[in-house]
Amino acid sequence: MGMFDLDGRSAFVTGASRGIGKATALALAAAGADVALVARSADALDVVADEVKALGRRALVLPCDVTDAEAVAAAVRAAVDGLGHVDTVVNNAGGVPAAGPAVGLDPAAWEATWRLNVDSAVNVCRSLATELLSRNGASVINMTSVAGMLGVPFLAAYGTAKGGIVALTRSLAAEWAAVGVRVNAICPGPVCTDLNRPFWEHPAAREQTAAIVPMRRWGQPEEVAAVAVFLASPAASYITGQVLAVDGGQSAV
Repeated sequence: MGMFDLDGRSAFVTGASRGIGKATALALAAAGADVALVARSADALDVVADEVKALGRRALVLPCDVTDAEAVAAAVRAAVDGLGHVDTVVNNAGGVPAAGPAVGLDPAAWEATWRLNVDSAVNVCRSLATELLSRNGASVINMTSVAGMLGVPFLAAYGTAKGGIVALTRSLAAEWAAVGVRVNAICPGPVCTDLNRPFWEHPAAREQTAAIVPMRRWGQPEEVAAVAVFLASPAASYITGQVLAVDGGQSAV
């Protein structure tokens, strides 16, 4: 693996039970990292943990609601105790609790979207800050979305939250760079995950979405995970505060 070798690193991955989070956890393990797996479903995490262990790496299953700051703090303590340290973070947890015309979304829907997508990442970064800042070479990777970079109808709350992740990424990068902690974001475009299965499994919706992507196809979770491995690795040692789009060129047009 050379510059992409993660041997000796320990990662804390949220939303690790499926989709991009699961693919990222497995890719980090394949590159040599031990992984703390965080999501609400213990059963689903157990499946991922078995796959991580099959790759020869340690896996901790940490069921947790990442919108709960106290629960996140407890999960972080368990990860540091169980793995010995944490030097890689992937804030992948997120979703679309509510969609629709912006002016029609009630305050509770906006708040739920913000808590799931932004507060979750803040909770993790706050709880792990002391650990990360003590380890020169640590890496934080936040998942945003093309919805946070482009105007997407009926996704104003989600797009606003994901835009907040971009701002959080750049602010933390500026604060933590001097001590060697890198903070970057990955911006996936249309990717085949369980959350958007109804769209990519529906022929018309799949083709309609692919038509607005210059590469004319949907991405796969593993293609996003590969970028996470790069950002976590020594190969990205001089990269911080950046948003890397993995979108088939969608944000370029």
